[in-house]
Amino acid sequence: MAGSEIYETSFDEDAQTIPGSSPCPECNGRVRTNEIETVCKNCGLIIDEQRIDHGPEWSMYDDGGRKRTGAPLTVARHDRGLSTRIGRGTDANGKQLSGRKRLQLGRLRREHSRGRFQSKADRNLAHGLGEIRRISSSLSLAKTVRNQACQLFRTAQNEDLLKGRSIEAMAGASVYAACRCDGYSRTLEDIAKVARVEQSRVSTSYKTLNTELGLPTQPVTPSEFIPRVASELGVSNQIRFRAQQLAEKAESVGVTTGVRPSGFAAACLYKTANKDDHRLTQETVADAANVSRATVRTHRDTLDELDPV
Repeated sequence: MAGSEIYETSFDEDAQTIPGSSPCPECNGRVRTNEIETVCKNCGLIIDEQRIDHGPEWSMYDDGGRKRTGAPLTVARHDRGLSTRIGRGTDANGKQLSGRKRLQLGRLRREHSRGRFQSKADRNLAHGLGEIRRISSSLSLAKTVRNQACQLFRTAQNEDLLKGRSIEAMAGASVYAACRCDGYSRTLEDIAKVARVEQSRVSTSYKTLNTELGLPTQPVTPSEFIPRVASELGVSNQIRFRAQQLAEKAESVGVTTGVRPSGFAAACLYKTANKDDHRLTQETVADAANVSRATVRTHRDTLDELDPV
């Protein structure tokens, strides 16, 4: 239209024309730069884009630089750790809040707690992951094992394996399965003691996980229980090393097939300790391995045939 004027509009308030900048390579016109792209004002050529720095944000506080990137994502929480937490008592600067403000924050926390979960599945997931964190903490398990157990619980929920089963039992089974896959010497009795559920239910849930998901579990060997039982007994490193060799020798000839690994490990330590004049009673060794004295005696007789004194 004749006589009409064209006005330049922009969605970005940071758009600016930089004096002395390189001209447009196409028409030698002036270029305009904002936080997203560099564009020629005359011909519209986009010279550069994506100028946003996607790295961590550095800000100077006190005497050193601090990086503000937030906490990393974690599978140990139902929302991956992205939920908002409302504090208590003090503000961001550490100052005490007034009574009116504390009451307001209390109401906000209540409403926030009610709206955390979008569905019943989210609520069950949060409860199950909380149980896994509690069990892992009680057993002093590594964070990697805890995360694997949490991921396994998520997979079980996605495969509808929680229907008709206890959340606590499935959480304990997930921890036990993660220990089995990573080679940690934890028994079902250890899990059931802190899982707040019967051992039989944990065992049933574990069998379901192993069958439905095809877990890469390996048979637990007595040599894996030697360090744990030795730590309970407080024996020397020399005795533990010789018991380890004895257990590995027994495994190589196949006499440990079908036996309880913790009981056989206790028998190896009992035999080695008494050979080195470090007297241990069968009752002490059996209590450390959580087995009966008859089990220790039976495996000791097997070891005497394999390695006579």
